[in-house]
Amino acid sequence: MRSILSLMVLVLFSSGLFAQTGDPIQASGTVTDMTGMPLPGVNVIVKGTSRGTSTNFDGEFSLSVPQSGTLVFSYLGFQPKEITVTSTNPITVQLVEDASALEEVVVIGYGTQTRKEVTGAVAVVGSETIEEQNPVRIEQALQGRVAGVNISSTSGSPGSASTINIRGISTNGDNRPLILVDGARIEDLSVLNPNDIESINILKDATAGIYGVLAANGVILITTKTGRKNTDLRVNVDSYVGVQETTRKLPVLNATEYGAIINEAFVAGNQAPPFPNLRNLGMGTDWQDEVFRKAFLSDVNATIYAGGEKSAYSIGLGYLDQDGIVGGGAANFERFTGRGSYNLDITDNLKFKASGIYTNSNRSTLLENTLGSVLFNAVNMDPTRPVRDANGDFTLATGLGNEVINPVAQIANTFNGTQVDKITGTVGLSYGFLDNFKIESNYQFNYSEVRNRAFNPSGLNYGDGKVFNNLGRNEYFVNDSFFRDYTWDNFLTYTNTIADDHNITALLGMSAFRTSGEFYNFTGRGVPGNTFAEASLVGAEEVIDARTVSGGPNEFDQRLLSYFTRLQYNFKEKYLFSALLRRDGSSNFGPENKFGTFYSFSGGWVLSEEAFFDSELINFAKLRGSYGSLGNERIRAFGFLSVLDGEGTYVFNDELVFGVAPGQLSNPEIKWERQKSYDIGVDLELFNSAIRITADYFNKRTEDLLLVPQVSGLLGVTAPGSSAPTVNAGSVENKGFEFSINYNQIISDDADFNIGYNFTTLKNEVLQVGNQSGFIPGGSFGFGQEAPARMEAGFPIGYFYGLQTNGIFQTQAEVDAHATQANAVPGDLRYVDQNGDGVIDGDDRVNIGDPIPDVTMGLNIGFNYKNFDFTAYAYASIGNDIVRAYDRNQNLTNKTNYVLNRWIGAGSTDTYPRVTIGPNSNLLFSDFYVEDGSYLRLQNVQVGYSLGNDVIEQLGISKLRFYVAVANAFTLTEYQGFDPSASSGAPIGGGIDQGFYPVPRIYTAGLNFKF
Repeated sequence: MRSILSLMVLVLFSSGLFAQTGDPIQASGTVTDMTGMPLPGVNVIVKGTSRGTSTNFDGEFSLSVPQSGTLVFSYLGFQPKEITVTSTNPITVQLVEDASALEEVVVIGYGTQTRKEVTGAVAVVGSETIEEQNPVRIEQALQGRVAGVNISSTSGSPGSASTINIRGISTNGDNRPLILVDGARIEDLSVLNPNDIESINILKDATAGIYGVLAANGVILITTKTGRKNTDLRVNVDSYVGVQETTRKLPVLNATEYGAIINEAFVAGNQAPPFPNLRNLGMGTDWQDEVFRKAFLSDVNATIYAGGEKSAYSIGLGYLDQDGIVGGGAANFERFTGRGSYNLDITDNLKFKASGIYTNSNRSTLLENTLGSVLFNAVNMDPTRPVRDANGDFTLATGLGNEVINPVAQIANTFNGTQVDKITGTVGLSYGFLDNFKIESNYQFNYSEVRNRAFNPSGLNYGDGKVFNNLGRNEYFVNDSFFRDYTWDNFLTYTNTIADDHNITALLGMSAFRTSGEFYNFTGRGVPGNTFAEASLVGAEEVIDARTVSGGPNEFDQRLLSYFTRLQYNFKEKYLFSALLRRDGSSNFGPENKFGTFYSFSGGWVLSEEAFFDSELINFAKLRGSYGSLGNERIRAFGFLSVLDGEGTYVFNDELVFGVAPGQLSNPEIKWERQKSYDIGVDLELFNSAIRITADYFNKRTEDLLLVPQVSGLLGVTAPGSSAPTVNAGSVENKGFEFSINYNQIISDDADFNIGYNFTTLKNEVLQVGNQSGFIPGGSFGFGQEAPARMEAGFPIGYFYGLQTNGIFQTQAEVDAHATQANAVPGDLRYVDQNGDGVIDGDDRVNIGDPIPDVTMGLNIGFNYKNFDFTAYAYASIGNDIVRAYDRNQNLTNKTNYVLNRWIGAGSTDTYPRVTIGPNSNLLFSDFYVEDGSYLRLQNVQVGYSLGNDVIEQLGISKLRFYVAVANAFTLTEYQGFDPSASSGAPIGGGIDQGFYPVPRIYTAGLNFKF
């Protein structure tokens, strides 16, 4: 037996010597992240052995390796990488951030948790996602990436905002989520440079209640990039240029088609045709071509990072310049941003942090999405008229209605600009003591100045009776607004592990918030000169100060005082529990209702930690749930009082004297709007975390809605500056299901692949509206018609309320057999007599659609092969409706070419009515004007190429990447308007299209340069 053992040892020893024949190689090099910053502490192991080392502070390593041996590099938060060593040449290893590992630490408000411990519905978007899309605004990078978060564009014009709804529309009031940047509250994301963002964490359920009343609509936590300790100076430059264009023009009639249709309409109305000779009309003027432009876009950003043994800092600068696809430079957005951050370990226990963002933006706009807007006019303008007449003057639009004017003249005579200067800052101290305690104090502030200037030159004549005419004195408008706010948070955190298994984190804190502002408005008439550049209030013939009308500067002052506590407990990271309690006091409510108490509970069970859980397929499984009550107080300041901010006009000694009067009527009984929500979710990881799945069912009900109801004019609410009181009246419920799945796979040393898909279903229903009529109207359609949208119990908020059609009358016999319908003749729309009373009137209106999508989806794909990378993002909205309201429908306004399929006789069509200028009911709001707004959009496609390590080492840099991209590449939809994704954002009336400015398609080419 002993001889056998000796022989085995000899064989193994000999094989080991044979395996290591050849001289070993002394491998050395540097390990960095994708930004080129060195990574200290990276584990470097010789594959198949236990021999290894770790990188130093500069990311450097040195290790003896067998010939053709393989080194394995691994670091928390990054994908492992293997490199085969073939020579002694230094190597540079770039580790790629693991998209799943980015979620390992999740910001949850006043603290962090590991992804495994999270019990709430939290989504994380990393900087890589933002960099891949290069959005002008941050919201554009979120659409389709996060389940339950719906982003709709209010406009595609430069600098325009987007509407963010997290898990539906909860109120007819303010639906905006709370947005915090490094702890500082901001209201407008346009002031933030997307390149400055490190990560975005979105709190979607009741666990957001740690932020109290500000969190009822969800919370978006944005963390900006900071420097790292013990790193040399690093510089990153990101820059791109682009060309924008419209994705669609509406198919309106050319001059000959227009003349034929107008002639037919006049004849049908027993009038002489206005175009007796159609042969001379030709194609005419394409007014959309006259206003749409190929617009320029450029963006450049530079960031500096560095850090010492106890400190780190970063400095970033960015400049964006974007023209509009309508009007070119007449609609421009220019933004300069400067950002800095500094962290210092004063002692091992005392730490200091500071950050600041400065933004300067200048924006010029044109009138959009309303009657008389540029695109509205371009669609409705008479194509037989040239842009300019024989004298070189702009053609007048006489006879086309009071709002329709020459859109090219409108662009040339629109003068306005808004300049915004904003400073956002954060200063904080934290001190750890007694091993388990940490006290932290943070002061965040915002200060902004908004200066708007507009000029209306004299001598403007667009045609007889036009509302935009200015035949008298010129006018210069000066509107200045000043906003400031601060938040002071102080909290104590206790963290401890008892008996190795019981992990406890307790938080106790308070927060004080104050926001205030002033508004100054002046109107100068008869100002010197007649150009925007010359305009000034100095020397004006008349200057009107709004304070002489309102009695003083319009101003507001709102305050919040909050106390909160949170307990987080887990047993062996297997059984998870969290509870929070917050008490908020608001100056918006009276003494009896000033304070509200809000709470939430959440728990989780990590099944994969149980002994009975044995699965080769599923390596992580967690069930979680949450329930809580949140509040909302987003109404005007001191809403429980009646303030003297209305307009009072009095007569003394036969002269008008401007004074003050009560404004909005008081309601001392108003109280907190309350939201009760629950969430049940599951998190799964399969195939060694290559596949990650998250699914949630949510339900949130908002009660005691803060609304402004319709009341009798006898109360004085129609007086200038006055309005109805704010009341608690109504409730809304949102419920739905969220699902997301992500797959990441390293195919080889040179290739990796990832794909993600998510969808959200949503059902919105108004449960109660507590006013006398039982509904709240909103939006507008046509002239003299009631509001087309409503908030009413039993329906989605903002649903469309109108007549339902049932084809077109083909014969007089059908007209005679139908319910009485005013002026109906063959060829007119046939409306359904819903109540069966034999008369078509307003009582026959019903639900004919709503603007809220039933399902939204997102799909993203990424692929890397050697030095090439590819990404694509798509988004879909299904089930939302849009009202087509961009047709002016005057006798001589143009029409889309769908009118060519009009009714011209019995059996010709059953979808599009006849044309006539005579009396008819075809213009009444009905489902004829409501279209399916569902769409699928390829939002972004990008292809990039990075220079290889050998080249960048010779250049002395860490990265140089070139890329080309297309944003808003194409949209598949049946909607006939400019853009199915646009909405005004209003809860009631948000889906009514009066000429939405389309989101542009953008072709870009750029580079990422790091050294």
